[in-house]
Amino acid sequence: MSGGADGTWPLWEVFVRGRRGLAHTHAGSLHAPDAEMALRNARDLYTRRSEGVSIWVVPSASITASSPDEKDPFFEPAADKPYRHPTFYEIPEGVRHL
Repeated sequence: MSGGADGTWPLWEVFVRGRRGLAHTHAGSLHAPDAEMALRNARDLYTRRSEGVSIWVVPSASITASSPDEKDPFFEPAADKPYRHPTFYEIPEGVRHL
């Protein structure tokens, strides 16, 4: 990826998986000219204390998200399906992570 017409670098979203975590969480954003530099900058910026075990960088322009203003109509179809809620299932004893 190259910079825009104004010479700025693209924006990247950074997701970090911590040592005790099972999933990547959004850590923040940064500008970088390409994925490799975004990954290196993310490591330096968001894992200074060696708390991360994995980093994902995603171009912000590649993310499609729902709008918080449309949350009711967007998520309404899921409300009538109780099996989608974790309270519908019983977790067997001894299961540590689901």
